[in-house]
Amino acid sequence: MGGLAVIAKQLGNQVSGSDQNVYPPMCTQLQQQGIQLMDGYRAENLDVEPDLVIIGNALSRGNPEVEAVLNKGLPYVSGPQWLAEHVLQDKWVLGVAGTHGKTTTASMLSWILEHQGFNPGFLIGGIPLNFGISARLDGGAENKSGFFVIEADEYDSAFFDKRSKFVHYRPRTAILNNLEFDHADIFPDLDAIKQQFHHLVRTIPGEGLIICPECDANINDVLTMGCWTPVAKTAIDADAQWQAKLLKADGSQFSVIFENIGQGIIDWALTGKHNVYNALSAIVAANQIGILPKDAIAALGQFVNVKRRMEVIARINGVTLYDDFAHHPTAIATTLDGLRKQVGQERIIAIVEPRSNTMRLGVHTETLAKSLGNADLAIIYQPQNLGWDLSKLLNYANNIKICQSLDGIIAQLKVEAASGGHFVLMSNGSFGGIYQRLQEEL
Repeated sequence: MGGLAVIAKQLGNQVSGSDQNVYPPMCTQLQQQGIQLMDGYRAENLDVEPDLVIIGNALSRGNPEVEAVLNKGLPYVSGPQWLAEHVLQDKWVLGVAGTHGKTTTASMLSWILEHQGFNPGFLIGGIPLNFGISARLDGGAENKSGFFVIEADEYDSAFFDKRSKFVHYRPRTAILNNLEFDHADIFPDLDAIKQQFHHLVRTIPGEGLIICPECDANINDVLTMGCWTPVAKTAIDADAQWQAKLLKADGSQFSVIFENIGQGIIDWALTGKHNVYNALSAIVAANQIGILPKDAIAALGQFVNVKRRMEVIARINGVTLYDDFAHHPTAIATTLDGLRKQVGQERIIAIVEPRSNTMRLGVHTETLAKSLGNADLAIIYQPQNLGWDLSKLLNYANNIKICQSLDGIIAQLKVEAASGGHFVLMSNGSFGGIYQRLQEEL
């Protein structure tokens, strides 16, 4: 929603917005763009009688501002529909979908296009540090760029439109990174999510391209439901049209191979096989619009990861603090695997706030516990309103400690800090402001 506000402002509109518990980096970005931000939802926020209200999918009936929109008879629309009608109509849309890696892959792809002078527009669910902003109409002269990169989310569009957001976007190039069960608050099972991905596939032109991993059984299931578009498959150290061959186990160096011909080597600061897959997908997508793999590889050599994706926020007395936007056990597992391969036997402490709707519902109990296997110690925050008992995790792992307060977590970490190591703070929210507090305490 913050990204949509930025794009709406760039289109020449006067933009304001309401949200609950706003926190950086998004509130900072909005203020820098001159967008008025109102903290909390109130009917009087609409006293100016806006020409249009864009309602985010986090809001439902009973919200005071939603009720005011309906009672006043104000025009309203979902974010994805507004974007489709006002921005994407005349663009070559490159959509990045999947359970994991959407933000990072979309950032990589946007940077490759930018590096090669394509001046893309983009809407990304994080802030790519190569750009310093999460969205823009485009970077071309007089807004004439024909390309738009979008993070294509399967979450629903609004309380009045339960279709997945990505159905609105009509991508010509579609990356399907991976597919797992997520969003347990709106999808009853994995098959329901597969059905939504099938709806996305139905919208991709026959002259377009779908990019996906060779080995993802769930995506292969989706494609067997019907596919009318060429498919490019990717793999790591295995047969596929597009391959990566790992030169370092942690994924920080690898060669890119197309139809058994080497295209170049990526040597970068990122780690983890998930980022290797993300890079491959971005290279293939860029290739479809005419960017040679060697040029995409050169661009990725200058890629700076997204804010809050294994972002080093401090180094204090032998402790390295990372901020990681973890929302799902697979993301936690792949991130910690990449870090373990990078740091060897050095201590890793994972500090997790199970904040996503799926983790808050306790759907991933066993997989969450096992995803933390590469950590020497995992401290998990159990707030009073979580809704399930985290002690169930102790049945599946012996490296887990549960804390019911931020003060307790900080006290434990001060003890652990004496031995140094890598402290990875994993949350898709503000984690109660622990980031700054912990730095001060250490």
